[in-house]
Amino acid sequence: MVIRSESDQDQFTLRRRPWAERSIDRGFKRLTIVLASLVAVVLLGIFLTVFSGAREAMATFGLSFLVTSGWDPVNSQYGAFTAIYGTLVSSLLALFIAVPLGVGTAIFITENLIPRSWREVIGVMVELLAAIPSVVLGLWAIFMMEPLIRPFLNLLHQSLGWFPLFSTTPKGPGMAPAVLILVVMILPIITAISRDALNQVPQELRQGAYGVGSTRWIAIFNVILPAALSSIIGGVMLALGRAMGETMAVTMIIGNSMNFSWSLLAPGNTISAMLANQFGEADGIQVSALLYAALILMLLTFAVNIMAQWIVRKFSLSYN
Repeated sequence: MVIRSESDQDQFTLRRRPWAERSIDRGFKRLTIVLASLVAVVLLGIFLTVFSGAREAMATFGLSFLVTSGWDPVNSQYGAFTAIYGTLVSSLLALFIAVPLGVGTAIFITENLIPRSWREVIGVMVELLAAIPSVVLGLWAIFMMEPLIRPFLNLLHQSLGWFPLFSTTPKGPGMAPAVLILVVMILPIITAISRDALNQVPQELRQGAYGVGSTRWIAIFNVILPAALSSIIGGVMLALGRAMGETMAVTMIIGNSMNFSWSLLAPGNTISAMLANQFGEADGIQVSALLYAALILMLLTFAVNIMAQWIVRKFSLSYN
């Protein structure tokens, strides 16, 4: 038998919460469960809607839809390999360029390499770049970026035209300008997340690295970056998902050609651009084929998210 003193009973009485307060807590908990479940229900509904619409094309074309590049609405022959290739190549190349630029910019901002006022200005400029609408970036790519880079692309073709990736003559919109506009669009994401990750590294780690005689760059590459690596990788994978799903700017500059070419200098296509261009005028099995392509894009982005979670968990265990 437990005997409480008078003071213990008074404290116990004080700790008891009113019924109304406890009811509010229970209601808030149930509300959060409902809202979280609603997200899952919406996602499942989107997937089932796309899957249901794609069933006709899946039954007609099967897996050959993934490896054939013909897209002929007149004869009802469809293959999404050109769009799948364009989606993967443009996204991965954009990531290959944007990651060093974004992480390097984040290091430049956070590691006191320039005066504080300059760091704040650069940080604001990065945030403003993320706020520019994609259609505006697409117009800028058409009228400014593509004419500026065309001499360099011509030089690539003249020097490396024997290589399949540079085998065609650049004549305007194409895969290479689309890659560069994707770099512009995902660069703020990588920079902002990397900057926050670097700012969260404890000062004790920096001081310890400098205390054992490390130079600034040794401390950055051997101590600070590994400590922030899991968050940086999460931001990189988030940027990859954004690049794979980007529609408007890519549609305006990629050329929207369903003729397959290995060359980065030739017009190409992505799944998102193909859907934006053709869905409004599609009819019959073409609608199902487009939904089949949309299902593939959903599965690709889902795979990217799963891989991102696995990589972040792996590096979190390694460095924390």
